[in-house]
Amino acid sequence: MLGLHRFNEADPGAAEEALLACCGSHRWAIRLTAHRPYPDIESLLAAASEASYDLRAADLAEALADESWMPQPLLGMRAPGSQAAHTALRAAHAAYEARFGHVFVVCLEGIAPEEMLDTVLSSLRARLANEPDEERLVAAEELRRIALTRLEHLVATHYSGASVTR
Repeated sequence: MLGLHRFNEADPGAAEEALLACCGSHRWAIRLTAHRPYPDIESLLAAASEASYDLRAADLAEALADESWMPQPLLGMRAPGSQAAHTALRAAHAAYEARFGHVFVVCLEGIAPEEMLDTVLSSLRARLANEPDEERLVAAEELRRIALTRLEHLVATHYSGASVTR
């Protein structure tokens, strides 16, 4: 609860900046900041989830664009696996970005490291068959799940009133 208390009491600019580390939509971050204080983490997560469902197409595009700036390799590239699997993963990421115009996002919370490469690759391949409107909904749901995981981690253990690295 100490992290939540600090989040509730933080300067609005610092709170928004920390929230942007969870989801790159300014509208989402501003909305969550404006509704403080939250009585408990569950209330904050419920508000975050609701705000995620209310993202407009432009907000979702902003959040997905922010994901592409994250300083990490392609999703799944650090997972153990053969060179052929990593090559297939790079090709699938490129095909996904070419088809949908944004990076691939999937929540990997609870997935064992040895299963990540296969999980990401199979998800990429399956989602490449989606129509753009359908994929936008799937990507929004995955982004919501990722944001909730990041937010829970942020306020439960790390929030210090300053920005958080991703």
